[in-house]
Amino acid sequence: MSVVDAHHHVWDLAVRDQDWITGPELAPIRSDFILADLEPEARAAGVSATVLVQTVTVAEETPEFLALAASSDLVAGVVGWTDLTAPGVADELARLRELPGGAHLVGIRHQVQGEPDPDWLLRPDVRRGLAAVAAAGLAYDLVVQAHQLPACVKAAVGLPELTFVLDHLGKPPIARGEVEPWAGDLCALAALPNTVAKLSGLVTEADWARWTVRDLRPFAETALEAFGPSRLMFGSDWPVCRLAASYGEVLDSARELTATLGAGERDEVFSGTARRIYGLSAG
Repeated sequence: MSVVDAHHHVWDLAVRDQDWITGPELAPIRSDFILADLEPEARAAGVSATVLVQTVTVAEETPEFLALAASSDLVAGVVGWTDLTAPGVADELARLRELPGGAHLVGIRHQVQGEPDPDWLLRPDVRRGLAAVAAAGLAYDLVVQAHQLPACVKAAVGLPELTFVLDHLGKPPIARGEVEPWAGDLCALAALPNTVAKLSGLVTEADWARWTVRDLRPFAETALEAFGPSRLMFGSDWPVCRLAASYGEVLDSARELTATLGAGERDEVFSGTARRIYGLSAG
């Protein structure tokens, strides 16, 4: 089965610091991780295409990622960053589309998880920016903490023309084994037709040293029931996943979590949903 990895990152610390990588617990990923490091792992795992996702709120990163996608036969799409609160966000999205590799721009993301305002997504200036993302035909990736899911629901209700892609299932508290209130909030988001989610980032929400697939299962099954396979997509979250698991282990865990699905349903999770939502080529 051909696999699309709908969520990974790259960074070169000589080009730009990743100021979020702080503390001794993150030391294993305070290093360079470039596309050449990912490619052999992805190819060995049967991955035929990937979506490269922004890491920092720096305008220069997105053009770099687009150029990288243009030179790669692995990266099929880029979820970039732009300042959603800027008055000229629509013009900026158009400019990005005209850059080398601009056709690979498939979505926009902002680190909402770091915003102190729990209703940041609902601010009028942010809503204007999100409307511009929708008008440009792009998706919007939600990187949020579990407690921010209610605001995501309100944002998605207010912008039915925009497809919201929930990264990492909204970061449920897997290590604590607490399914609620996360599950109820996730189901409220999934009830909206303009939302999809990524089966990604789960191993790093679990106990890094001792997690098992059994720990992940209640959260993955909740998402599968809420969204269905045609609105879920696999993502490795490489290299962040390396804090808890190798690339192969992450993919193997996702396969185990979806083992009871039919072949067509698994194809949706591991390829079809990402290709359809992000408009990736079928090659």
